[in-house]
Amino acid sequence: MKILYSLAVFTIKENAEFTIYEDDLDNIVWHDDNPTNITKAQILAKQTELQNIEDAKPEVIKKASAKAKLKALGLDDEEIKTLGL
Repeated sequence: MKILYSLAVFTIKENAEFTIYEDDLDNIVWHDDNPTNITKAQILAKQTELQNIEDAKPEVIKKASAKAKLKALGLDDEEIKTLGL
């Protein structure tokens, strides 16, 4: 699962009020005037941290391993997708 920037912002400040257009941090609008001065660098760092945690989950690792094994057997991405992986 891809960790969105919005989750990173809410992890930094749970009651932040903002909109991120087209998942682009250069297009973030703060509706609360960003009182804690959350920076783009902080958001990117938190998103990376959360993504690393997500990617290290055992079920994510097993799914990636299963996909690699199916590719090694000759299945293409579309066939693997059809299997729900």
